[in-house]
Formats: sequence, C-alpha cells, structure tokens
Amino acid sequence: MADYHFREIEKKWQKTWAERNAYKADIDHNKPKYYVLDMFPYPSGAGLHVGHPLGYIASDIVARYKKLKGYNVLHPMGFDAFGLPAEQYAIQTGQHPAKTTYENLDRYKHQLNNIGFSFDWDKEVQTCDPDYYKWTQWIFMQLFDSWYDNKANKARPVSELTELFAAEGNSTVNAACDEDTPLFSAEEWTGFSEKEQADLLLKYRLTYLSEAVVNWCPALGTVLANDEVKDGVSERGGHPVERKKMLQWSMRITAYSQRLLDGLDTIDWPEPMKEIQRNWIGRSVGAEVDFSVEGSDRKIRVFTTRIDTIYGVTYLALAPESELVDELTADTHREEVQAYVAQAKNRSERDRMSDVKTVSGSFTGAYAIHPFSGENIPIWVADYVLGGYGTGAVMAVPAHDTRDYAFAKHFDLPIVEVVSGGNIEEEAFDGKEGTIVNSDFLNGLPVQAAIAKAIAYVEDNKIGKGKINYRQRDAVFGRQRYWGEPVPVFYVDGIPHLLPESSLPLTLPEIDRYLPTETGEPPLGRAENWKTDEGHPLELSTMPGWAGSSWYFFRYMDPRNNERFVGKQAQGYWENVDLYIGGAEHATGHLLYSRFWTMFLYDRGFVTVQEPFKKLINQGMIQGRSNFVYRVKDSNTFVSYNLTKDFDVVPMHADVSLVGENDVLDIQAFRQWRPDLADAEFVLEDGRYICGAEIEKMSKSKYNVINPDDMIDQYGADTLRMYEMFLGPLEDSKPWNTNGITGVSGFLRKFWNLFYKKREFSVTDDKPTADELKVLHKTLKKVEEDIERFSFNTTVSAFMICTNELAALKCRKRQILEPLVIALSPYAPHLAEELWQALGNSGSVLEATFPEWSEEHLKDDVHEYPISINGKMRTKIAFPVDMPKEEMEKEVLASEVVQKWTEGKPPKKVIIVPKKIVNVVV
Repeated sequence: MADYHFREIEKKWQKTWAERNAYKADIDHNKPKYYVLDMFPYPSGAGLHVGHPLGYIASDIVARYKKLKGYNVLHPMGFDAFGLPAEQYAIQTGQHPAKTTYENLDRYKHQLNNIGFSFDWDKEVQTCDPDYYKWTQWIFMQLFDSWYDNKANKARPVSELTELFAAEGNSTVNAACDEDTPLFSAEEWTGFSEKEQADLLLKYRLTYLSEAVVNWCPALGTVLANDEVKDGVSERGGHPVERKKMLQWSMRITAYSQRLLDGLDTIDWPEPMKEIQRNWIGRSVGAEVDFSVEGSDRKIRVFTTRIDTIYGVTYLALAPESELVDELTADTHREEVQAYVAQAKNRSERDRMSDVKTVSGSFTGAYAIHPFSGENIPIWVADYVLGGYGTGAVMAVPAHDTRDYAFAKHFDLPIVEVVSGGNIEEEAFDGKEGTIVNSDFLNGLPVQAAIAKAIAYVEDNKIGKGKINYRQRDAVFGRQRYWGEPVPVFYVDGIPHLLPESSLPLTLPEIDRYLPTETGEPPLGRAENWKTDEGHPLELSTMPGWAGSSWYFFRYMDPRNNERFVGKQAQGYWENVDLYIGGAEHATGHLLYSRFWTMFLYDRGFVTVQEPFKKLINQGMIQGRSNFVYRVKDSNTFVSYNLTKDFDVVPMHADVSLVGENDVLDIQAFRQWRPDLADAEFVLEDGRYICGAEIEKMSKSKYNVINPDDMIDQYGADTLRMYEMFLGPLEDSKPWNTNGITGVSGFLRKFWNLFYKKREFSVTDDKPTADELKVLHKTLKKVEEDIERFSFNTTVSAFMICTNELAALKCRKRQILEPLVIALSPYAPHLAEELWQALGNSGSVLEATFPEWSEEHLKDDVHEYPISINGKMRTKIAFPVDMPKEEMEKEVLASEVVQKWTEGKPPKKVIIVPKKIVNVVV
C-alpha cells in the first residue's frame, strides 16, 4: 500500500487488535502496574459528539505510552447504565428501559471502537447488569451492618455495637449517630422490644432509614439530588420541585467528614477540585448555644463560629423547614408565616445558598431570651437558613455577617457592633453601624481567647458546648424510580431486615408501567408478589445513580469474580487508579461518594487503599461553533450577515452541517432542511449567503453537534485523535472548528510520505547524520516530557516540527524513522501499526519499547553568532561551541566585514555572550 488509505488501515488494525485481544490486562508481578481510567460514561440516546472523547483520547495516549515504557497497563471501559433518562423514555413509550439502554450501549461501543481506544473490553461492566449490581447490593448490606466508632476512627460491625450495648449501654460509646439518640443502660437495652432495638440501631447504622427533607418532583415521581434541581425546577424536564419530608434511606457520609478532608492532602488532584470538596464538607469550629423561648420551656439551639460576637445578636432566624416554626409562631402571625414557609421551603438548598440578592423572611411573633444579657430578641423565619446545616437556626449578628446585615437592613432590625477587645476586623464583613456594645465579660481579649472564654461560660452554665460542625449532610440514598438497583431489604412489622446474601442479586421485577402507583407508591409497587418467599414486603425504593459508580473502579480489576466484589490478589496488585480523567462537575457527587465508599471498604478490610484515585485531571469542554441565519421579521426571507444592519431581523440557529468554509451557507441544503424553509428567499452579498457564528456549548438544540463518526469517515480516527489534542491544553475549554482539522490531516500524510517515494517504500539503512539524530532525539525528549506532564497539545506541535525538519533534510533512514513510529503510536496508533509492519517488524508496535533519547545528540557542535558593531548586527559567524573566547575574539576582529565597519580602529571592548551574540564596541 503506497498511499495513505486511512479507512482501510484503521478498520484493518481495529479488527486485528480485537482478534488478538491486544489490550487484555492480567496480573503480572514482573512488571510495574499502571491503572488509567476514564469517568464512567452514561450511554445517552444521542451518542457521542466530538467533545466526549477528549478525555478518553488523553487517557488512551497515556495508557499506550506507559505500555511502551514497560508498565502492565489496565485501561478498562464500561457504562453507568442506570439512570433517569432511560426511565423517562420508558414512561413515554412503554418500552422497557433495558431495551433503550442496551441499544445506546451498542452505539456507544461502536463509536468508541471507531476511535481506536486501547480498552480491555474483557473487563467491561455495566451497572444495570445483575451480575454487577449484586455486589452493589452487597456493599449496601455491609454499610447497613456497620457503625462508625469515633474513638477508633473507623467503621466496625454492628454486632460489636450490640455487644457493647448489652454489656454497658451506650453512655461510653463514642459513635457517629443521630443527634436525638437517647442514653440507655445495659439493663434498659436488654429490656427493649425488637422494634425499639431496631429503631435505636438505625440511629447508628452507616446506611439507615429516617425522615429526611428531600427534593420531591411529582411530575417525575421521584426524589432528586440537590444538583438535579435549579431555580425550583428539575434540571431534566423543568418540572416543579417541592421540599418535603419523606421516609428515606440515607448514607452516613458525615461520619467520614474529617477523613475526607484529611485525605485531600494525600492525593494529586487539581487544587480547585480539592477546594470545592473542602467547601462542600465545610468544617467549622465553634459552639452550640441554647436560647430560651419567652413564655415557653422550649430552647432554640444555634451553632456559631464566633460566639465572641454574641452580644451583637439582634434576632434569631429559623429555617423554613424547622419543626419549631409551627410550634413557636403566634396565632396573630400564623397565616403570614405559613404562606412564607410554603413559598420558601420549596426552593432548593443550592438556590438558597447562592442567592445573595433576594432578602425574604417572616416574623413569628415569638421572642427568645439572650443567654448572656437576658434581653428579648425576635424570632424570624428566613430561607437563607438551611434546615440541614448546624441546628437549622442561627443567631444573627448583622454588624458582622453579610447575610444577617442584609436581612436586618431590609426589615429595619437593630444592628449592634461588638467591641470585645478581640480583633473584630478578622471578620469578612463589618457593618460598623448602629449601637456599639462594649462587653466587659470579654473585654481586652484576643479573638481566640474571647471565643474560648465564651465557650467555657456556656459549658459551665450548661447552656451550650464547643463543637466542630460540618456543612455536609448525610446523603439521601433512596429513589422512587424503577430503573435502579433494588434495595436488598424486606420488612417485618415495619422493621427493615437485610436479605440473606445467598438471595443476591435481587433483580428488578417486570411491571406494567414505569410510573408511581395510583396511591403514590414508587413504580416497584406495581410488581406482583414483590415480597420474600415468607410473604414479607420488599423495599419499594431503588438506589440512586451514584451507587453503582461509587465502586466500579474496583470491579474492573476482577470483573468475573463470583465470590467477591474484587479478589484480594487482584486488588492487592492493581490497588487503585493511578490516573483518573473526567469532568469537574462531579466534585460533590461521584468523586465524594467514591472516596467515602472506598474509606468504608478499607475500614472493614475489604480493600487495601483509602483513596480510589491517586491523580485526577479534569478535562475541559470542547465547545461548539454555532452558525446563525437572520430571518427578516414576519417573513421567510433571510439576510446575509453583513447586511443585517439594514433590516429588522431575528437570528436563528442553522445546522452547522449546512455551512461550509468561511461560513457560507449551502442554500439548497438549507431549503431541504425543514419543510417551512422550502420557499425561503435570501438577500445575498457578493452572490453568497454568509452566516453569523458564535462559540457555545455543543448541544443538539443549537444544531452545532459534530458527530465523531462523520469526522472519522472524512479524515480518519488518527486525525481526530491528534486534532482534539492539538486544540489546546487538556484542562482548558476550547472551540471546535472543523476547518482546522485539515492541517492535522495534512501532517499525517506528510509523515506517511517520509516512508514512501513515488508510491514505493523507500526507507534505507543508511547511517543518519548528526542533524537527523538531533531532530530525532529532540523530538523523543519533547514527547516523553510532555506526556509525563500531560501536555498533549505541545507534543502534536513537536511531531509537526519534526516531520517538516526531516522532510527538509530528505531523511528516509530507518534509524530515525522507526523510533518516531513508536513515539507517534500513542497518538496515531493505526498509522503507526501500518508503518511498523511496513518497516518489516513481525509483532505489533504495542510490544515495542519507547525509544530513549540521548543528551549527546542534542548538543550543538557549532553555534552561529550574530556579530554586532556598536549594537547593530552586521554579519554572522559560526564557531565551535567549545571554542575559547580569546580565539573567538581574534577571528571576529580578523573578519573583513568587521574591519570594514570598524574602519580599522582598535575596539574598546569585545562582549561575547555564549551561544547568544558578539558585540564589538569601538
């Protein structure tokens, strides 16, 4: 084959790799391991667009490179196959979500294989496969059977907890548990009924059933996570979402808050990603203080990090969802408060936390008693207070907090600045207006000393205590959906029990429709005989999407093991992921839950690592380049871009496939695009219709999606791979421009032509020159250093420069070209395999060793110096790089050109900057 027929070459090698099982990764203790992984894709019906493979291409380059460097590489792929989109489609069509899911899976795999990825498909897992989710259910059961021992700082089996209860009650147990857990003795424990014991254990279990405030979406018939709600509606479908209390399964991730924070210091992740997790976990050191309610024996407990500002409290604010609101509201204010609560509590927590402009609240008519001064302070309801953080109530100090200040100004409440002797300016905000209070109690103390004294006071007087708080809440785990993992729980007299392990997997039953029942139960309520053999009802909720993706990286190590979720030998060898590439949008979901589950599995001795991902890279987004046409208002006439100023036009997205180079519209194709455009008329400029253009998110609705299959068919997979890397740094977002891909396509043809002359293979065994060796070793060094620091775009540039330099040198020598084929193979594997074979090698380029570069070949034997006379460059002279300065000076002054410009005058001085310049001053 003399010409570069990329279509034939790529199909040939993809077939060969599959037949040889070229990427199969088995345990090999003779080699160091390297585990490179992409974030679990969800197989949507739309398939891949060119933005999706960006991270996959980068990880594939690293995987292939590490294999060439002698590593045993695990590079698997699978699918996060449970999800709401498939369920919604099932609701609309009646088609089982599994059918849609597997059709999408087939399309995704076809598209991925077209790009030539080095995935070990033998390791493939799918979260919706019962053989996989059997182990997701098993992990759920281990969590249910565990509690967190704060003293040992690890999870332990619940059986050990019940032994403690039976021996000494719970007064000596330091555990992560519900705030309202009562104290009881060993005698009381043994005297409790089975139901009472079960309810108490739920207050300790790491997965537990309790009432929780959730985002309920009636239209979707399910609970939504906070990141699935925006501006009070579901992100999918835009349906109204309300906050309501429901009995839900939750995961006690809060038990791991401090370890999740500490673990961030042990992993190589982008600092912004670590900061997002730190802020989400939100560690605060402070105190809880009780405020008595006037005329009641009720107390309102608040949490504050600055108890030294307590003399500046002018009101208390309750979260709209707080149970105290209804209890404390005076009858004269009840109607107003109820109306406000109904409106406020349905806003998502994300909106309430981020909205700093809207100030809203309602006065309850009740008053609290200041625990230090004894003064009455009004109790308000405010939606900037969150029910799940702290105690669901705040002591408002408007002079020293931006939110409190805005609220106080809006409702004309007092603002009191506190002068305690502490450096109050340490606060991020200082209103500095209103009354000034000089608190003798804390006067003259630095901030930390004032805080310590105030905490000691509330603890001595039993009105509070010092406390470390976390913003992070326990994760709601149940979903009222069909297409998810069934929860392996049954109920006896309302008490949850785990199914025996022998009955796993608990598989999804067939149901007639995928909607909640007419009585409001989840879709599983439609299943016939959804109960145990003994007739006990099974759990109707399913697990959330993050369940299966919180441990899949372990299953890839040992995906066919029927005895364990991962074998000890496999996990001991592969350990955890060395390089993980995926989107930053998963910071507070998947990446946090995966760390939590891994720490738990470590505690219970099921794995040997505490962190799942050693190094993380967040790839940027490839944005679409949208095109616009301009319709004259109330007509079917379209005006070319540069003429629009003369018309009243409305811009309209046009499919980018209808637009050619220089944004010229294919008018005939545009008319055929939609029936309403068949009789469209056009106002042209210079006989052409020019479209407008804008960089936007790649989306079907903007008609700017580029299908990788089309690019591969037109230019080849190797060109697509290299072009996506060439667009810019992996972490950056960058626009797609199909016009730019031709340059990369041309480069690959030019590289190919180094091996062929007039359609004949023309590589020689001649000895390379020093210049050719320098080009080779300079490139090898650049490629190795760039891949090691994940700078893929600069490597593509280096290959282009190298090819141009070798073409200029007319180099066709095996000793130069063969190492370059190996170095190029991670980027353009199909082309490299073909050339490797053409060079006479019997095996695959995958089995080669990455060529070493030598500093010796990078040294310059001579350097050409610009020669300046009084600062003006007049000539150039080449000198050996090791030539002494004295000899260089003699040759410079003897030069005819220099003598001409110095007019024979002796120089005042000769300045020689090595490998830079020579300047003669006369």
